[in-house]
Parts: sequence; C-alpha cells; structure tokens
Amino acid sequence: MSEAQTDAAPLCLPPDVCHALVHTLPRARHMDAALACIDGARQRLLGEGLLTVNIDAAPPLRDADTIELQRVWSSNPGAYPVGGRKRKALTPWTRQLLRRGEVFVGEGDAALREVFDDHERIASLGLRAVANVPLLDAAGTCVATFNVLTVRPGWTPQELAAVQLLAVLATPWVLGAMRAVNR
Repeated sequence: MSEAQTDAAPLCLPPDVCHALVHTLPRARHMDAALACIDGARQRLLGEGLLTVNIDAAPPLRDADTIELQRVWSSNPGAYPVGGRKRKALTPWTRQLLRRGEVFVGEGDAALREVFDDHERIASLGLRAVANVPLLDAAGTCVATFNVLTVRPGWTPQELAAVQLLAVLATPWVLGAMRAVNR
C-alpha cells in the first residue's frame, strides 16, 4: 500500500468502542470515570501502552522560562502517579506542544531520550513512541496535555487520528475538573 493510500485509509472504530464513547462516556459523573472510559477505548484501539493527562500547573505564568506540569490522570499510577509534577524548560518540545498548541509525535527510543528526562522509566515499561496532544481552552491556549505512549516504535496515521479524537473527547472533562479546582 502506498503512503498516499495509507494516509487516506479511514479511521474505523469497532462497535464496542463506539458504544462506550457514545453511551458510557456521556454518563460519566466525573473526570476519572470519563478518562477511564476513554482509556478503555485507547486500549481497544491502540493496544498496550500508557495514557496520562497533565495540566499546566501555573497557567498565569505563560511567559515564564519554565513550565510546571501536574499529572491529573494516569492509566499506570504505580509508574506515573496522579499528582506527580515536573518542571520543563522552554525547549522545542515545550514551545511546540505547550506554547503553540501543536501535537508532538516522538517515535523510537532516540526521540524519547531527546525529549523526556524520564526516558529510562519509559523504556523500562517497554514504551517506544509518544503522541502528546494539547488540550485547548476556549481561547485556544494549551492548558493540559493528553499523552499516549505505545510499545510499538511508531504510529500509523490512523492511530494518530484516534489519539487526537480521544484527546478531543477528554478535553471538556479535563477543563471542567480544572474549573472546579480553580473556584
């Protein structure tokens, strides 16, 4: 199959995934339940891996030279516990994802090593590729990230489309939880 045919291939969601996203997700009572539903869809669509959601823990400091992220959800709380924080300097990764609000795709061990300080932990979990999707507020500002890692060394266009779709579905839940905390 040529690259053009691969890019044009449709994103197909199995009926059980559609059912969960259409019937179960809207009935979730809080962010944790919603993200658990979304993570179930992620596992069904993409297989083994990790899903975390981080919020910008200091949004008023948009021009600061460092960014503080706080994990608010994790599919593997033993390795990546909720509440964990990390400081990130301004790098090409932080500028792309957190400042410009653009998806970041890292494929292979070298790409993960280049971007993440915790690359050894990532490798120890057998994870080899990442897709970080910015979660945007109504003003188009990145206020959180939806982070999916996989055991495969790369992503297909359909897989990246699925990750982005799941991130969009997670956005209102994450923004709602952030508003509740900031009241």
